[in-house]
Amino acid sequence: MTTAESDTPDDEPSTADEEYGLLQRIQGRLRALVAAERIGQFVSVGVAGAGLETVIVALLTSGIIAGLTAPPLAGKAVGAEASITLMFLLNDRWTFADEGDSGVRSLIRRYAKSHAVRLGGLSVAFGVLYFLTSWTDVRLVVGGINLWPTVANVIGIGVGMTLNYVAESLITWRVHDSR
Repeated sequence: MTTAESDTPDDEPSTADEEYGLLQRIQGRLRALVAAERIGQFVSVGVAGAGLETVIVALLTSGIIAGLTAPPLAGKAVGAEASITLMFLLNDRWTFADEGDSGVRSLIRRYAKSHAVRLGGLSVAFGVLYFLTSWTDVRLVVGGINLWPTVANVIGIGVGMTLNYVAESLITWRVHDSR
């Protein structure tokens, strides 16, 4: 073999070409993720979802409703499901309105994907809530009502939101494919 000969035929991509293609795909995904308008919309939708979830957690854990007090994680589960559904609908119609196929089947597929990818953020939020309510001895009593589970829940929501944004953008709506 002479130095002019190559181990790969001319029609096969070289390692440098493959590395360049991978770099281009990564850059495309990052550009899609840092779209300021989309981040603002996602955060706005998240605030609406967090508000709904927080109200539900407060109502279920504070004893306001007929003196009944649910455990914090049970309140979180009910609030999270209501919040996930609300946020999916708002994100589908506003934040990611130009992404994804139309039709009922596609909507149901995105809804299922959204639930699946949000399990990561929800797991983080549950973990933070569990830690802050089970491993700390904090009480935040306002008007005779302990609001610490509600505050701990809001902290958990904040921690899980970044994970949710990345997963929703890349997996549910595949924003990098539309660029």
